[in-house]
Amino acid sequence: MQTKTKVLSLSALVLAAVVFGMILAGSLDFTRAAAADPSAAAAAPAVASASARPAVAGLPSFADIAERVMPAVVSIRSTDIIKPSQRKGGMERFFGEGTPFHPFGPDRQQRGDQEEEQQQQSGGTGFLIEASGFVLTNNHVIDGAEKVEVTVGETDVYKAKVVGRDPATDLALLKIEGAKPFPTLAIGDSDRIRVGEWVMAIGDPLQFEKTVTVGVVSGKGRAPGLSNVTRSFENLIQTDAAINFGNSGGPLVNVAGEVVGINTAISRMAQNIGFAVPINVAKNLVPQLKEGKVVRGFLGIQIGPIEADVQESLGLKSRDGALVQSVEKGMPADKAGIRHEDVIIRVDQAPVKHNRDLIDYVSGKRPGTKVTLTFIRGGQEKTTVATLETRREEGEAPEPEPASDENREKIGISIDDLSPAFRNSYSIGKDIEGVVLTHVKPVSAAGDAGLREGDVVQEVNGTAVSNVAGFRAELKKAGDARFARFYVHRPGPRPANFIAAVRLKD
Repeated sequence: MQTKTKVLSLSALVLAAVVFGMILAGSLDFTRAAAADPSAAAAAPAVASASARPAVAGLPSFADIAERVMPAVVSIRSTDIIKPSQRKGGMERFFGEGTPFHPFGPDRQQRGDQEEEQQQQSGGTGFLIEASGFVLTNNHVIDGAEKVEVTVGETDVYKAKVVGRDPATDLALLKIEGAKPFPTLAIGDSDRIRVGEWVMAIGDPLQFEKTVTVGVVSGKGRAPGLSNVTRSFENLIQTDAAINFGNSGGPLVNVAGEVVGINTAISRMAQNIGFAVPINVAKNLVPQLKEGKVVRGFLGIQIGPIEADVQESLGLKSRDGALVQSVEKGMPADKAGIRHEDVIIRVDQAPVKHNRDLIDYVSGKRPGTKVTLTFIRGGQEKTTVATLETRREEGEAPEPEPASDENREKIGISIDDLSPAFRNSYSIGKDIEGVVLTHVKPVSAAGDAGLREGDVVQEVNGTAVSNVAGFRAELKKAGDARFARFYVHRPGPRPANFIAAVRLKD
């Protein structure tokens, strides 16, 4: 037994020696191909010197990109005068207290007695887009500032003029004057970037000037709901390039050194989730920003996505399109004959697959422009022409919450006729007709649809109802349908009308 063990050990040792010899020979390039041409050795290139550093396959030279881009990236310092009653910084004013998102600005520094007016300084980043001195940055970097200064390079400080602002996209255009042409950044095409592409963020995080971080495009078309001001126009690039306070307004560049986005906000709930405004949005707005004000076309409708239950209740072939939730009286859509429950599938020749398509197209047109709307109503395709008006600066009302319906037994609601007492209790206007929801069970079809106490159901499956009897009669007509469609009015400081598809049976 002992002899056998020794033989096995010796065999293992010999095998290990053979393998080691093969590895050593291969690593020292001693091994030749079995059928190698002897003349090939003469044609082989010389071995690179030890000092040479060939690029890693598949990775760009980030150092080269930074070297090209850095001269046109600028630091921005703004100074606000804050009264004692205005202790919240500009970032909180813009994004709101308690929001999970935050712009890339450093903590603002206040000086002076707490009972007196104070100077509040904040910093951010920007980049030059024209040799004449036009600088692009975020609106929240300079919002409310009494004085704005821009530093080009390490020492050249210029007083900047705010030429134009657009709070809805959080963009601002500044102008500085200098004796020589300024360095500029090449502008890319944000529509062509792909998820997974390398990108570089440059800015002044925490006042560490010209900091470079690298990551990838993590997502496109993000609408995180940064604020009520930006909500309607959010179509952001998500990146995991490390960004911190102070990066606001800085460029997000691709491997060609072209700007594809303007860094705008981060999520405070996670690590390395940042958002940037696509550069194509800025390209479209710069001409208007130079004029001092951005104006947008306006239809006067509130739209929502087409969920599966709404698709079924309306008998739609697909979920493409924008569902009209409500129409503002006297506005262009109302004048053109658009009604709630219409599904807009095309504007002029541009298809509308999502809400974003309609919003971007209409807001990109000047007031007074005529647009052709193609929509589906009652299963039929129709067209109409609307003349756009000027969109209000505060933007459209926020999209309504999902809604559901009521029927105490089937869907978990209690309803009643609208009486003066109910109108007073729920702040329902005198011009509103329908039935009021006096109770909604949290765990129910109505609760799942988002209906809540105080909502007023004005229509059931497209038919107006003015009392409980009418409501029940229309609900009964639904027969074996899985969903009932309700047109709902939600009272409050900002009343909203919306469509709710309520499940009647599984």
